Amino acid sequence: MTDEKESLRRWRLILGGDEADGTQYQLSELDSQIDDALSALYDFERKRNFNYGQNGGGGGSGGNGSSSPSVARWLGDIRKYFPQSVVQVMQGDALKHPELQQKLMLEPEILEQATPNVHLVASLMELGKLIPSKTKDTARRVVQQVVEELMDKLEQKTVQAISGAINRSVRNKRPRYNEIDWNTTIKKNLKNYLPEYKTIIPEIRVGFGRKNKRSLKDIVLCLDQSGSMGASVVYSGIFGAVMASLPQITTQMVVFDTEVVDLTEDLKDPVELLFGVQLGGGTDINKALGYCQEIINKPDDTILIMITDLYEGGNQVQMRKRILELSESGIQIICLLALDDSGAPSFDKDNAKFLSTLGIPVFACTPDLFPDMMAAAINRQDMSAWASQNDIVLKGSNS
Repeated sequence: MTDEKESLRRWRLILGGDEADGTQYQLSELDSQIDDALSALYDFERKRNFNYGQNGGGGGSGGNGSSSPSVARWLGDIRKYFPQSVVQVMQGDALKHPELQQKLMLEPEILEQATPNVHLVASLMELGKLIPSKTKDTARRVVQQVVEELMDKLEQKTVQAISGAINRSVRNKRPRYNEIDWNTTIKKNLKNYLPEYKTIIPEIRVGFGRKNKRSLKDIVLCLDQSGSMGASVVYSGIFGAVMASLPQITTQMVVFDTEVVDLTEDLKDPVELLFGVQLGGGTDINKALGYCQEIINKPDDTILIMITDLYEGGNQVQMRKRILELSESGIQIICLLALDDSGAPSFDKDNAKFLSTLGIPVFACTPDLFPDMMAAAINRQDMSAWASQNDIVLKGSNS
């Protein structure tokens, strides 16, 4: 196929074949099937139906049968015609339509064919109690698969980053013998190697610091569970579970909409935790911060991670007062507008600016950067400098 014909083919698939597309390109049988799969989703607003593939096979449209076989066939076809990255985008676009979301999520045989990912889990969380009992087992398997995949991807990096940060934060240069970090001590003293004695003179000794029965840092994740925060909730649950497994720190998770729920006990089971979240509803940041004030008992050793778009539906004046009180008490506060890969989120610019004036960093963070961000926070690094090094734009001062 020539470059010109391939370009026409692509434009024809993009434009959808309406009279005004202007390409006059005739699709092959395979391309017609691909076009049907695209049209079923991206012409949905105009057609307001999903009678996809009712005439059998991947292509064709029309028919008046049940929509469930249509959706099942469409899910199978997009996996056949498109790479997984495109499948996830199309599936995510389908979940934006309430009618299609329910068709995808409320029948177990349909849900089983969907490609498990963060956005599918977020949609399941949003439906919450609307999921019928016949679909709950399937929904749990979907969540379990996504949790396992994310744990495989993120757990090791998170443990290494945070454990390393804790070790560095308590090191001293005059350790007792049983406190010496031998690997680091040897590396620091390689220049003092004496070949004639085949030994290293430990001029500098580096230790882990004295062991402490209590945690060295308290981490509080304060998580907005309004509908726009779906992916952030999923990732926060994973990171919270990983951090809760580390003996050097104490991790607590608080989720909120207009009410506040403490899910700390569920951190040992991230699948159960995610099923305990109910996305949607209003937002009362002030009430959530009030609860955080009650559970924090070591302000100087506490990092409070607020994960919210800062749109306050409660008492904004009181919310700002609480943030000021928390900050002045010595608590280290970081506000993440999003914890996902979706790019720049919508957020309340006035509240972001207020936090910025208090020296509280406000930014969006990708899951890949979250472990490094936590390590930087534990070591009390300049978060503005850390953000700049990672090409992250701080919000508030220049929003």
